[in-house]
Order: sequence, then C-alpha cells, then structure tokens
Amino acid sequence: MVALLSVLRERGQVPLSDLAAEFGASAATIRRDVALLAAQGLLERTHGGARPGKRGGELPVHLRDGHNQLAKQYIARGVAAMIPAGRHAIGLTGGTTAAEVMRQLRNRGDLTIITNSLTIGLEAADLGMARVLMVGGVLRRSSLELVGSLAEQTLKLVNIGTAIVGADGLSVDAGLTTHDEVEARTNLALIERAQRVIVACDSSKIGHAMLAKMADLSQVQVLVTDSGASDAQLDQLRVTGLEVRVVQLPAED
Repeated sequence: MVALLSVLRERGQVPLSDLAAEFGASAATIRRDVALLAAQGLLERTHGGARPGKRGGELPVHLRDGHNQLAKQYIARGVAAMIPAGRHAIGLTGGTTAAEVMRQLRNRGDLTIITNSLTIGLEAADLGMARVLMVGGVLRRSSLELVGSLAEQTLKLVNIGTAIVGADGLSVDAGLTTHDEVEARTNLALIERAQRVIVACDSSKIGHAMLAKMADLSQVQVLVTDSGASDAQLDQLRVTGLEVRVVQLPAED
C-alpha cells in the first residue's frame, strides 16, 4: 500500500488498470486496496482510478513500519551506541525510527524511557524496560502520539539526558519539520528539556520540508542518517554546525 501511495504522489491521478499492471495485481485486489486507503483519507477515488488525498500524504503509523526498514535499523543501531552507560533518561518522539532505537536499547535496564508515543510506550513495557514514563495528552490518530498543552506541561516537569527525535523533513532552510503543528509543538517541548538532541531519520527525509516546523537545526547536536543521502546535502548541514553521522547500508545484490 505504501508503494501504491508513492505512485499516486508521483503521477497524480492514475487509472486502476494502470495500478494493477504496475503491481502485477488483479483488478479486485487493487480496488480493495484503494477502498481501504480511501477510507483512511490517504487517497481519493475517481471514476475508474485514484488520486492523492488532501491530507498531506502522511501515512498512518501502522503503514510506516516496512518503509525504508533496513535503513532505520542501521540508523537505530548507530543511535543506540551513542547512549552513555549508566542511569540515563532518554526522550523519544513518535515514529518508526525512534521505535527502532528503543528496540535496540531493550537490554538497558538502567534507562528511563520518556515518550508521548503509545506505540513506543507499550512496546517498551512489553520488552520489560524498567522505567517508562508516558506523557499524557490528546491522542493523534494517525501517529498514535499524545499531543497538546497537557503533554507540553508534563514535559516541563522532567529532565532528559538525550532526546531521540524523528522528523518527516529536515533541511537547512526549514530545520526539523513534520506534518502536524500540534505534534510539532509537543516535540519541541521534549527537545527543549534535553541536554542533547539526536535526530534519527533516513535519507529520504533529508532536504525536504513538511508543513509544521518542529525546531531549528541550532537546537540539535547530532543527525544520524544513512548513506543514501547525497554528500552535497550532508555538507550543507555540516556547515550549520550540526554533527552528521552516516551509517553505511549494505550494497544491494
């Protein structure tokens, strides 16, 4: 389904017959997938086809897990290696890359996990992590994050050693960006409570800007991304003073 949405974003309106040919699927399968995505507001059905939805292209969290998964795993390993030994509080925004970082830290019984993500909080508990602090707030359905003034007020009461932040876009001009303004403000509250901020995002986000600004690059100490990002893009980021760490992905066969 992620691939189907990508085709619509690239081409605009596409006939169902073309989508079926593109993915080697039956007409019935394509109609079913289009209907499911339309029900979630991710695309609009047209006569005999489909076109991108009006909600800005944000995927629900349950559809993001398989997207650039290998890169996210390598990035998460790199971020996890940067967390100091001993008792430490880490703040995690929502998102699949931040969730992968938490999984890489599952054997660290000396950590306190602070998050506004239901997905990360519940999985941290399932993994047996000793201390998990969930930030309250209004549930944002597409990302399963708790956001808003209650979440921001709660974050003002905690001290975070390292914040691990995901982003939907990161660029020199726009800084860190995401799809939703309320979510951006909540993530900024977490960033402002941290002694060190690490942005963990795959190369597909570099050079892009979404609707809502989360933070300036000056509020971030380290970016960890994968080798799919261009040297020119990364050099531009380094000029701002941002430390950029690149994890090398295995070569494709």
